[in-house]
Amino acid sequence: MVRVVTAGHVNWDVTLRVDALPVPDGEARITSQRRSGGGSAANVSVALSRMDVSTGLVGSVGTDEHGLLVRRELKAEGVDCEHVLEVEGKETTTKYLIVDEAGELMVLGNDGANEAVSPDDVNEAYVQNAEHLHLTSQRPDSAAELARIATEAGVPVSFDPGRRLTDRDFSRALAYSDIVFLNDREAKTLLDEDLEHPSSELHGRVVVIKHGSDGARVDTTKGVYTHPGFGVKSVDTTGAGDAFAAGFITTFLDSADYERALEFANACGALASMAPGARTAPTKELVGRFLDEQFSGDAKQG
Repeated sequence: MVRVVTAGHVNWDVTLRVDALPVPDGEARITSQRRSGGGSAANVSVALSRMDVSTGLVGSVGTDEHGLLVRRELKAEGVDCEHVLEVEGKETTTKYLIVDEAGELMVLGNDGANEAVSPDDVNEAYVQNAEHLHLTSQRPDSAAELARIATEAGVPVSFDPGRRLTDRDFSRALAYSDIVFLNDREAKTLLDEDLEHPSSELHGRVVVIKHGSDGARVDTTKGVYTHPGFGVKSVDTTGAGDAFAAGFITTFLDSADYERALEFANACGALASMAPGARTAPTKELVGRFLDEQFSGDAKQG
């Protein structure tokens, strides 16, 4: 049995660092290349495992070499891959992450084996026996089925729908979700322009809005909590949002304290952004030392 089940995309990432993001009909110089596992669900599962939370993954990969490498990396990180499907005749989904010197990125990708998990493939007992279910972008019908099973079993559900929110109907999964993670652009899709009033799909849910380097906020029925973030030198924002989500879930599982979870999550995102790659989420001990240093610095300044 695992404490948290994550479900969604499992990718092979090719990260290209460039001197600047190219404009239409433009060209950029590649300064470095990096290849490793990626995908939001896989990234969150690794980040949770590094924070000493037992984690299992629901997703799909191909039977190619990349699929083998992805599973090997995940298992080495302590992630349970029993429910990661291997799809015959399909390539593992590959994403090309183009990152500029400021850490901003653009993404190119193919469909590959991602989203092979259908509602019929979901193992109900695996979800029901967990303490928490975290969903990322995936087939809307599968997300809805996973969320339904968890909710009916009394397992809390969090959902980070990601950049494809605008062209996919996740309304059923959102209806079952207890916590929804959004960035500013995604929030404007589901909330009023002032970001103050949730739409009917999010009414009564905890909404976590990530502002990147400007921190984040949590909207709840009991009030709004904000945190300004941490002033760090960002190298690569790839995976920072996944580290943020893992940090929030980790803290909330043990404390149910929104302010503490928000602070810890921002620290996770900041630390992840300080190194290249999508799998740079820190350990719980590293986050603790980082926060101690921040508080120590604030005390000296005071």
